[in-house]
Amino acid sequence: MSNQVRIIAGEWRSRQIVFEDAPGLRPTPSRVRETLFNWLQADILNSRCLDLYAGSGALGVEAASRGAKQVVQVEINPASCQKLRENIAKLAATQIKVAQQDVGQFLNGPAQPFDLVFLDPPFGLDLLGQACQLLDAKGWLADYAKIYLECERGLPLINLPTDWQVLKAKTAGEVSYMLLQKQSDTFATANGLK
Repeated sequence: MSNQVRIIAGEWRSRQIVFEDAPGLRPTPSRVRETLFNWLQADILNSRCLDLYAGSGALGVEAASRGAKQVVQVEINPASCQKLRENIAKLAATQIKVAQQDVGQFLNGPAQPFDLVFLDPPFGLDLLGQACQLLDAKGWLADYAKIYLECERGLPLINLPTDWQVLKAKTAGEVSYMLLQKQSDTFATANGLK
């Protein structure tokens, strides 16, 4: 039986997207998504978004629904990718593309800068630090890009790039989530962060 997530706002408000159960898949709850997109409301329109560990696709589809001009969803699970593609077709969401690939391999490939990155890896696998370092080091982030992180509550955030600033942070149940911003390379160099 398929699971469903409702899009909160925008072009596809109240539409359902479906996803299959997969190991480590935890769709971001509606309340957390609503908070996140309230934080991002001035940043979504015409943005380029990278949705890593896309899973259900809820974050990327929500961004596209609210006016992101491009969304790339990266997911390794074949069944999850199939559902992502079905949802994209059902919504006629031509601005969303799916990359069926391991996130580490994807981030080690040819980079293009994104304005927003959603990073919500499966819990318990210690994937967050490596992905953050690759995002920063390989050129995936535009100046002043915003990065959303979701992880286990109480997980120490080590290995975050020094030029990332925490803008907002909250917890909900067993989940910690936060919004960070990359400073420009000029700012970071001038302030001894790089």
